[in-house]
Amino acid sequence: MAKNPRNKGKLNRKKARRCPEPETDHANGIVIDLNTYSPRHGRSNSQGRRRSLINANNRAQGQYMAAIRTSQLTFGLGPAGTGKTFCATAMAAEAFDREEFRRIIFTRPAVESGETPGFLPGRLMDKLESYFSTFRGYLCDMLGRGVVECAIKNERILFEPLAFMRGKTFDDAFVILDEAQNCTRLQLKMFLTRIGEDTRVVVNGDTRQTDIAASSGLRDAADRLQGLDNVCIHEFDCADVIRSRLVRGILERYNTA
Repeated sequence: MAKNPRNKGKLNRKKARRCPEPETDHANGIVIDLNTYSPRHGRSNSQGRRRSLINANNRAQGQYMAAIRTSQLTFGLGPAGTGKTFCATAMAAEAFDREEFRRIIFTRPAVESGETPGFLPGRLMDKLESYFSTFRGYLCDMLGRGVVECAIKNERILFEPLAFMRGKTFDDAFVILDEAQNCTRLQLKMFLTRIGEDTRVVVNGDTRQTDIAASSGLRDAADRLQGLDNVCIHEFDCADVIRSRLVRGILERYNTA
């Protein structure tokens, strides 16, 4: 079984989430316990058995990955270092590897702390490379650089800023919107109304940390859509941070200030 390419550590955190449990995996007709879930599929090993590209590092991640697998739209809310982006990308890579979806689409608002991409040299995609390098790195670790570069060339893996999403429809795709705390309410409405058939969508962000002057639309969207069929809102907290103990301590101090 492939190991997590990033050493994220483990926690023994146990608590309930707002997603219903257990959930039914409609695609396979089986029940997944959100408290104990770890991915069961992946590429075949030498004995012909399927292996997973990722294992949950703690219970919170397991519940989050179960939510992604059993819901068409999943919100991952919580602080940096909880593995939101990594887990969502790994789930997308597994689904792409199993040919469940034709494309993977990564998007995010072109907003950054202190600077905008206009100051960077080069063409538009050169400017955007810094925004999507994390996704690209994770995919190369999981699928191999050759597979990823070929899929990008054939537009099977797409990296596009959120501003380019208007007028599009997501069909037969695994779509990840990252840094969604930097989306306005209207931007998120625009993005969410792109969802077509046979599509899985993950929206990640930290509602406590936004780099836009306007009110963030992430919490608004999560509150509006809570309880809607095929939508799950999963919330991490500081105790779920696995990046390092220091980061957990820093976040706790900032949250109590």
